[in-house]
Amino acid sequence: MITIAVSRPPFSRELNTLARIYRVAQGTAREHKVTFRRELAARLSGSRRRAALIGVAVLAAVGLVTAVTQTAGALPQPSIDSVQAKINSLTTQFNKADQQYDSAEQQLTAAKARLATVNKQLAAEEATYQSAREKVAQIADSSYENSAQTSLAGLLASASPGQVLAEASIVLQVTNTRTLETQTFLTAATELSNVQQEQQRTEQGVASLAAQTAHTKNQIQGLLNAQKTILDSLTEQQQQAVDTATSTGSSGSTTAKYTGPTTTQADKAVAFVFAQLGCPYVYGSTGPCADGFDCSGLVMSAWASAGVTIPRDTYEQWAALPHIPTSEIVPGDLLYYNGIGHVAMYVGNGMIIDAPQPGQDVEEVPMDESWYADNFDGAAEP
Repeated sequence: MITIAVSRPPFSRELNTLARIYRVAQGTAREHKVTFRRELAARLSGSRRRAALIGVAVLAAVGLVTAVTQTAGALPQPSIDSVQAKINSLTTQFNKADQQYDSAEQQLTAAKARLATVNKQLAAEEATYQSAREKVAQIADSSYENSAQTSLAGLLASASPGQVLAEASIVLQVTNTRTLETQTFLTAATELSNVQQEQQRTEQGVASLAAQTAHTKNQIQGLLNAQKTILDSLTEQQQQAVDTATSTGSSGSTTAKYTGPTTTQADKAVAFVFAQLGCPYVYGSTGPCADGFDCSGLVMSAWASAGVTIPRDTYEQWAALPHIPTSEIVPGDLLYYNGIGHVAMYVGNGMIIDAPQPGQDVEEVPMDESWYADNFDGAAEP
């Protein structure tokens, strides 16, 4: 076997030494890198935590500001437009309630007058009934001494004409020889019963209308209070802005004088409304001046002064009177507004006279003033 000896290069030991040094250096470098990375991570982590804390603080501040803003904005001041819209809505409701009050008040007055008449009629019928009953009782006393007479006596003692009519056969049986007195008595009982029923119905109607009137009056007062509360919450400048856009008669005059003729009924009606300039607005009132007027009360009284009767409230007026085009209106004609809930009288030259609303007086106003122009419904001729 031949052995071949292989000799190492003379520099292999140095190479190994260099390799060991390199590995040590490489390990040291890795350890430094790891340490550096750990320190960097730690620093970054701290920075991130600080950043996170700062972010939380910022978000908290923003949230606080937002919360404060939201809290401050929870009850925002209404805009002038929204206040105007609300006041216009209240005005519409007021006009409607005012006319309902007028109608109910008129019906109540008529019902009370009818009740007074019925009560007088009732008193007369009761007197007739009592007289006829006494005559029948005398006939029974002088003619009969039996059970029939006893039954009739008990019936005649009743104060109810309805009961007498229900048992009229007893009366006819006992008094069959005196038919005139009997028929007179039964007729009186019928009339008295009818009047009693009418009185009861009328009293119920009066009570119902009185309750309706009281309810509507409370409703009106509530609307007025709501409007006052809204206006009181505004500055003076805001109130003026709202008044300009919502008030009826905001540019009216109370100093005009009538110098026209008084020949026709329309002339007399116009002269009447001129004479009421400066009188206070009072809902449900038809004058005289010291008692005030509401819108329909003013025009009704004006035409009444000229000898013409028109209905009390705007809705009945509009239903009863002939409608005319605006191009054909003449002084004395009536102009209706706000869903037929308001009325004024045309007096010529583009002017109307109106009892506008609580707190204002009867005024002469341009018919093209914004509220009237925006809420015009139509015209009617008494």
